[in-house]
Amino acid sequence: MKRHLGLFATATRYALTEHVRNRFAMVLVAVFIPLWTMLAYLVMPDSPARMRLRATGQVLAPRGNEITEISGALNAVTLITGFMMFAATFAGHDFDRRLAMAGYPRTHLVLAKVAALAVASAAVSAYATAVTCLIWTPRQPVLLAVALFSAAMTYGVLGVAFGAVMRREVEGMFAILMTSIIDLGLQNPVSSSGSDSPVTRFLPSYGAMQASTAAGFSTADVPGHVAIQLVWFAAAALAGLLAFHRRTRNALPPAARPFVPGPRRTARDQESVNADPTAAG
Repeated sequence: MKRHLGLFATATRYALTEHVRNRFAMVLVAVFIPLWTMLAYLVMPDSPARMRLRATGQVLAPRGNEITEISGALNAVTLITGFMMFAATFAGHDFDRRLAMAGYPRTHLVLAKVAALAVASAAVSAYATAVTCLIWTPRQPVLLAVALFSAAMTYGVLGVAFGAVMRREVEGMFAILMTSIIDLGLQNPVSSSGSDSPVTRFLPSYGAMQASTAAGFSTADVPGHVAIQLVWFAAAALAGLLAFHRRTRNALPPAARPFVPGPRRTARDQESVNADPTAAG
């Protein structure tokens, strides 16, 4: 048990170090989150946007700039965590593969990535929640932080899956960007007339969007929609695990693998085989 904990701690330390060394990601966290959320709040009109919150069944009329700010916070959090996990997975897949082929347990490598993702998601979500509370006052700040965290975790494991599957860096970046834009753009009642469409229930951040909207403009609890987001996280994590397993497997063809000869037969053994062919096995 102590050995397994040591292997997990070592892999987690390296994963966290990789994130900290990503200076571009650190700049995005420090600058992009407040810039994007503040612009969403200041530029969008503050006229009420009538909407029905599916999570509670309530008909709400939040200000357009406030609901857009929530959507912007979700967009910023998902993009940043998705980029961070994609960059770490894409840049380190050769190293992970060598570790796996050398005998380092893949389970520990995967759990270390999830632990690093949880730490990064918690930090980014707490920061985004604090920025939101400085701009305006949501009804349930803790629920808002939980919703942002669950969305960040989901896009983080999507970043791992994209990093393990995509062959070029620009492909993965574009996939994460477009997924987040389509996902959250369709759910914003201010910018999309189809936000009430049943299709939105199948979007990756539907549970988080419903929970964060309830956090901003309602006092009702929505554990069911937080659970929906956790289901999306589990599904994305399974996809990321399969992609990571495929990327770190031993891809050498059988002909290229080292040949290990069997025990040599002596002349007496060969005579015995000739006398009794059944003894050849």
